[in-house]
Formats: sequence, C-alpha cells, structure tokens
Amino acid sequence: MTEFPPRKALIVGSGVGGLAAAAALRRVGVEVRVFERAPELRPGTTAVSLMCNAVLALRELDIDIAPGLDKRGAVFDELTFRTRRGRPIRALPFREVSDRLGASNYAVHRADLQQTLLDALGDESVIELGAAATGFVSGDEGVEVTFEDGRTASGDLLIGADGFNSAIRRQVADADADAPRPGHYACWLATVPFTHPRLSKGYAAHYWGRGQRFGLADIGRGRAYWWATKNVPPGASGHLRRGKQGLAGLFAGWADEVREAIRVTPEESIVHITAQDRPFLQRWGTGRMTLLGDAAHPMLVSLGQGAALAIEDAVVLAQHLRATADPVAALRGYEDERRPRTEGLVAAARALSETEQLEGFFPALARDLYFRFVPLSKLTSQNEAVLTWPPLG
Repeated sequence: MTEFPPRKALIVGSGVGGLAAAAALRRVGVEVRVFERAPELRPGTTAVSLMCNAVLALRELDIDIAPGLDKRGAVFDELTFRTRRGRPIRALPFREVSDRLGASNYAVHRADLQQTLLDALGDESVIELGAAATGFVSGDEGVEVTFEDGRTASGDLLIGADGFNSAIRRQVADADADAPRPGHYACWLATVPFTHPRLSKGYAAHYWGRGQRFGLADIGRGRAYWWATKNVPPGASGHLRRGKQGLAGLFAGWADEVREAIRVTPEESIVHITAQDRPFLQRWGTGRMTLLGDAAHPMLVSLGQGAALAIEDAVVLAQHLRATADPVAALRGYEDERRPRTEGLVAAARALSETEQLEGFFPALARDLYFRFVPLSKLTSQNEAVLTWPPLG
C-alpha cells in the first residue's frame, strides 16, 4: 500500500454506514473520529437484510464480517412470495447465486449488525457520543465541523453518514428540491421472540395483499422480524396512527403466522415509520466533504439493499483514499463511481415498492400472475446483477 502523510477523517453518524466507513478507513491507514448525536451507542430495535454484496465488498479490504453474522443472525437461502392467506406465489432461490459469488445473505437484528461492525472497527474509543453536528466549513487545508453544544472538530475530510435527516446533507442540497418523497404507505416493524410451524430456520417471506404487505423473517436465536404496510391516500402524511389492535384488524384473515406474529408482539415493541425516500442527489459533496449511505441516497426498503449499499460506499471510499494522496480528488472519485449504481437501485426500489403496493383487484392479480410465471432465469439474473461485487460492468 502506498504510504501517504497521516490523514484524519471526521465521520458524522454511527449507524451502519458510519461504522462501516470507520472500519474501512482505518484499514487503509486513515485516522477516524466518529460523532454520534445520541447520548449512547444504541441501535434501532428492528432488523435488516444484509445481502452478500456487502460481505463481498468488505472482503476486498480483508474485513470478514461473515463469522459474526453467522453467529448472530440467520442465513436465508430463498425468499418466498405468498398471498395474504399464505399460498405460495413464487420462491426466489438465493443459495445458488450466493454459492457462486462466495457469500451468504443474512437477516440480522440491528444490534447484532452493529456489534459485528464494532468488532471490525476494533476500537470504540474513536466514537464520541452526544455530539449533534449542525454544519461544517471546508477549506483548502482541512474541514471543521460544528456541534449543537458549541464544540468543533477539525480533520482532513468529512463524511456525512448521519442518515435520512442528515444535517451534513442539508448544507449541500437545495432545500426545496430535496424534500422527502412519500412512498404513500405506512409501515410498522418489530422484532420478537417467535416460534411457529411455518417459521423454519432461515425462513423469509413476503405476503402480498391489495395495498398491504407483510414480511416475516427468522433472524436467529429464536427471534423473528416482521414488518407490515398499508397504503395511505396521496397527499396524506404516509403515517397511519394505529395501535396493535388496529394493526391486527388490518391483517385479520391473513395467514396464521402473520396474525400470530402480531398477536405475540408487545404494543411497545412496534415501531411506526413513514415510507419515504428523497430525490436522487447528483452532488454529494463539496471540497473535503462527502456523503455516504442514507445521507447520500435514501431509498425505500423493497430491495433490502439499504445497509449493503452503505457498506459498499464505505469500501469504495476507502479504496479511493488508499489510491490517492489528494483527499478532494479521492472524494470526487468515490462519488463518481458510486452514483450510477446507487441511482439505479434507488429507482428500482421505488418501482418495486409501487408494484408490491398495488391496490386494485386486477392490477394486484396481474402482479401476482407475472411473478408466478415469469421465467426464473430472468429473476435470477436480475438478483445476481444486484448481489455481485464488484458490480458487473
């Protein structure tokens, strides 16, 4: 590896993208400091899919998170699409593609993914809590970040990895053009200890209704992750105010495992969110600053690629910083490399989400029939294009 003068990166945000960036940059010799607005390092209470492209990307830096994920999460070899009553529509096999690529796909609790990334980082002392960034100044010789409590921090480059409502993004994006785009559905999520005859090891399924969906996945160690959606009218907030009882009513008559997952989940464990993304941002950075993960390219969840794309970002950023001594050139090179792939997948996630949330009888029937009879080779090639790392040319 070419030796460059010592460089220090300031990373705002300690989510998946921030921790992955810290681990990746340290691996290529960049000093890091991570700033997290929360007073403690506490992950979300839900779960994520971490697809094999993320595992493969980190291996390029000799970081192998597979052992940690094998211990803490669950490998899923296929994703099954079912009707609201549980009848199969189509199973998408991942095992063959994963074996060919050399890594597995995981469903994992956010706390377990966080711990796996902290293990890869190897030094939690670089994380500073209770530090809410408000803005930055980038100059020829470095960058300075300011925080709500009046503190400042200086470094050679700044990475905004502070999520959907990124304070760093706000300084480079046009506020009027960057308003959130609603997905036009509300979403509920939970993780819960759960056993059911249908929930075998590595089980992952999406249940499709009309204007409603339900996802159910094994995340290891006797736990399940579930999420539920319901369309809301265009122009509405996208957030239905329903408690557990109302949610159970929405999914009355669905498959037994769907109803049972809701029944056994404590009210306080159910998280309500608004489904939304943002218009794709063509300029991620300026000077010695760039964005990463949801701060750069927030997306709807239908592809299950949000966490993996953040990790890919971290690896590509580290590769560019390893290749050149000029931080500004490295940041612009990283952005140029990442924009085409992330823009395509943000658009694909929105298109798939709109298809999955179809509400009319005939459109929903056409959707189900298409997925039942489309050649498996077509679906497999589409999945392989997303899961392959490095990306196909």
